Amino acid sequence: MSPTQLPDHGAVLAEVREVRRAGIVRLRELRLPVLTGMSAGPGEGSPGEPRFPAVEGLLRTAVAAIGGGTLQEAAEFSLGLAQGTRDWPPADRRRRAAQVYGVSVERFRKNQELMVLGQVAEQLVRLATGAHAQPPAAGGAAPAGGAGTVPAGAVPAVSAALEPSARARPLAPSHHRIPVRAGGHGRHVTLHVHAVDLLRDIDVVVSPSNTHLALPEPYKSSVAASLRRAGAVRDPAGRLVEDSVRDELRAWSERFAAPGLSVAPGTVAPTGAGALAWQGIRRIYHAAVAVPRPGTNDYDVQPADVTRAVTRVFALLAEENDRSADAGLPPLRSLCLPLLGAGRGGLTATVSFAAVWAAVEAELARGGDWDVHFLVRRPERALLVAELLASTDGAPAEEPGP
Repeated sequence: MSPTQLPDHGAVLAEVREVRRAGIVRLRELRLPVLTGMSAGPGEGSPGEPRFPAVEGLLRTAVAAIGGGTLQEAAEFSLGLAQGTRDWPPADRRRRAAQVYGVSVERFRKNQELMVLGQVAEQLVRLATGAHAQPPAAGGAAPAGGAGTVPAGAVPAVSAALEPSARARPLAPSHHRIPVRAGGHGRHVTLHVHAVDLLRDIDVVVSPSNTHLALPEPYKSSVAASLRRAGAVRDPAGRLVEDSVRDELRAWSERFAAPGLSVAPGTVAPTGAGALAWQGIRRIYHAAVAVPRPGTNDYDVQPADVTRAVTRVFALLAEENDRSADAGLPPLRSLCLPLLGAGRGGLTATVSFAAVWAAVEAELARGGDWDVHFLVRRPERALLVAELLASTDGAPAEEPGP
């Protein structure tokens, strides 16, 4: 399959959500051009041949490839693939999936459901790219009822040809105002699709960090490295005069962190923005979400730590605004959030967004008057984030049954 024929994750996710809303029993009624194109190999079938059985087989293959556990079980209930749930109305399927995670239906809809359906879409894209879907974990038992088992002959070939109309068009690298809903109130957030060092006139930029608060070298391409590089003060010849962001973060660590020890995941350390002040950036909040894995160059990031860090970001904004008021300075109002943990931390963009949005939504729902921005660099990831943000606007907590 050539790169121009690869299915877009956002388009796949949109159709998976359509299946969740309608259920497997109504596949015949749905228009699913991407999943239909993926469910048969080139030249297979005839133009008038029904494809919905193959689409169901494709979905079962993707869900089984998740590898068991609560994620797979929730996916099976959400889509009506679990034994005995095929004809359940969407509200009942959502309620049962929420029970898998032990949360309320509303909380599941706003948080875990995005992660669950996003993982199904991830597996579908893996199948479409010709990569093997993630194998089931060793020793992992399939959920009760054997719903994760794919019937003989139901494993479809993945189409190498997708209709051009089925592929979402990439967003232009720019700024996009997207309506969202939090606590029953309509709001807007801004999605930036460019490098972090191009941001302008945003009070606070959140930078992902490890729990040792050690910044990467400035020549690297990560968000943290880019902010360090852009915040450095240089002479007219480009020579480094002051590594401002690194120096301030090191001073914070020396003051508040125990020597030689890491901080707790979810800790947020504030610093100035250095030379980025010329671009209207006032503060950088370093969110410690990545825990170094001993003996490797890898990190572990837990979604709960991402949510905890973003919650702390809002608390720190309020604290610094109190001090700003006492000093007669203008308040901090706008902040920009990347997808924390979605780089070397290993989280998928969907999981990272769900973890970040859980804290953002809670803050906005309680009346927080903040101008919230999201930042991604790649247009294809922007499509996914735009879809996830748009899904918060006016989506009902429960749908009526068929």
